[in-house]
Amino acid sequence: MKTIAVAAGMVMLGMSGMAFAQAETPVIDQRQANQEKRIDRGIASGELNGREANRLNAQQEHINKIEDKAKADGVMTKGERARIDRAQDRASRHIAREKHDRQKRH
Repeated sequence: MKTIAVAAGMVMLGMSGMAFAQAETPVIDQRQANQEKRIDRGIASGELNGREANRLNAQQEHINKIEDKAKADGVMTKGERARIDRAQDRASRHIAREKHDRQKRH
């Protein structure tokens, strides 16, 4: 009877450890959401045409894949965070550039 209780306790402890091992990335996720909103607002205002919006959305999807790959092992290293941060910086510059060029949607 004790061995069953001990085994159940070990399973519960192991499961709680797995939850803590998940790489939490609220800052990255919030920044992704903000950039996606910027793209949506650019489409709505006409600052972005369809081709620009598609390219920017593809870039956001690429960043999401990088993040998913980094989280796959349950740990996000400083190097992985830095790579995602650089990709987000680049995407942010592209969004700003495309929104403020003189092109309008056709």
